[in-house]
Formats: sequence, C-alpha cells, structure tokens
Amino acid sequence: MPLQHIYPNQPNFLVIDSLLSELAVLAFEYGYATAEPDELVIWEAQFGDFANGAQVVIDQFIASGEAKWGRLCGLTLYLPHGQEGQGPEHSSARLERYLQLCANDNIQVCQPTNAGQMFHLIRRQMVRPYRKPLIVMTPKSLLRAKHASVPLSALTDGRFQLVLSETLPLDATAVRRIVACSGKVYFDLLNASEQRGITDIALVRVEQLYPFPRSEFYAELVRYPNAHELVWAQEEPQNQGAWFSIGHHLRECMMEGQSLRYAGRAFAASPAVGYPEIYEAQKQALLDEALS
Repeated sequence: MPLQHIYPNQPNFLVIDSLLSELAVLAFEYGYATAEPDELVIWEAQFGDFANGAQVVIDQFIASGEAKWGRLCGLTLYLPHGQEGQGPEHSSARLERYLQLCANDNIQVCQPTNAGQMFHLIRRQMVRPYRKPLIVMTPKSLLRAKHASVPLSALTDGRFQLVLSETLPLDATAVRRIVACSGKVYFDLLNASEQRGITDIALVRVEQLYPFPRSEFYAELVRYPNAHELVWAQEEPQNQGAWFSIGHHLRECMMEGQSLRYAGRAFAASPAVGYPEIYEAQKQALLDEALS
C-alpha cells in the first residue's frame, strides 16, 4: 500500500472492510477514537443514509458524549451525500439531522468541494490541541471529478478555508446578487453561470456549516456593496439540507437593505425522486431560480 511507505517509521495506515452492521461498527469506532486521541479514525459509509442504522450512536455518543461525560472524541465520519440521480435511498446523508444536533461547539459539519480542502480539513482534525467529532459530506460524483482536483501545491501550502470566494474575475461593484451554497451544487451553479455568461451574480461556498463561520461569510458579503439580494441554493428539498439550520446565521450576516430567499427543491417527504427525467427537471428549475 503506497500510503504505508511515505516516510520511515511512520504510523500504520489501515483500511478495514468492516461488517455490514453500522450500529456495531460505529459504536466500536467511537470507543476506539475516544481511547486513542492521537490516531485519526475515519468511518466511511457506503452511502450516507446507511448511517441511519447507527442513529443511536450518533445521538447518544458522538453528538452528546462531551456534554454528558466530558469525553472528547475526534472520530471522523465520511458520509456520501448529494443529488446524483440515484433515487431516494442513496441521495442523502440526512445533513439536516446532524445540523439539528449541533450546539455548544459539540461537533463539526463540513462539505469540502475540492481535494485541497479535504486534505486540510483532515489535517486540521489532528493538528488541533483538542478533539471534536467531524461529519463530512462526501459526494461520490466528486471522487474523480476534474473540477474538484487541485495542484500539489494546494496540499503543501495553505489551510482549510471555512468559506470559498467567487473564483471568476467579476467586477464587485456590478454584482447585484450573491448566491451562497454548500457542497457539489456549487459546480452545477458555476457551469450554468458560465454557460449563460452571467457577470452580476457571485457564487460563495460555505465549506463549514457548523460551527457557522459568521465573520468569514460576512467578509464575503461586504465585498459586493451593490448586491441587494442574498440567495441560499441547495440540492436538498427545502425541509431538508442546511436551509432551516443556517437561515438565521445568513440573516445576521446580511447588510442593510439586502433580502434573503431560498432556491431549490420544494418540501418533500423523500430525499429524492426516482425518475431521471424528474430529477433533471428539478435540477434545471433550481438553477433557473438561483440564477435568473
């Protein structure tokens, strides 16, 4: 295994194909990570909604163990998440559930959108002098996506950015709308914006949803003094995803005279539809609502 031989006498790098019992395995990983704070322990679900079977561990240990027992834990969860046309059972890691559990800086919830961000996020998890559980939404479509790749220098330099700025060279004074988002929906918005030749809408990515980076997000808003509208765009239905959990943070960062609205799928009992045609129609409606 290449990662086992990067430098002499390095710690072990182990990949274990665990049994298909999320409850048992996640309970073990929580205990192991708590007892061994100097080891980076990552549990990756095959699909994000597989964590449903371990909800007891998430609620009673990962989210509240520090508050109840004063025990710190640096366990990291990789949860594949995102609307990718796979139907209702494999499209959502239930991001909204983790955000609902957030309080008193108990856990971290992040959606990195490129390889450099992912590297620095994991590095941050270990170089900090304390341990907190880390929940990472990991869309499968970004695994080998060219637009999510970075040069090697992005790994050797820099740090994890809580908020990522607009990447296109826009005239800040001409921007009339700011579209904020998190996760892979950014790339859909970026592609649509480039195809339509849009120059008066700025795209801002929130890479860490909790703790919400208010100062960093506010710094992005003030870059565009003439932006009268802030839009939150997400793939998930309106009653799911981040909208209900971070709306108050967005409002508290807004400048005087700005309005806030939602762009995305409507309320739904299921995380996603099962028909490709409807999925594509919903995706296009989201883009139109955010960018038109």
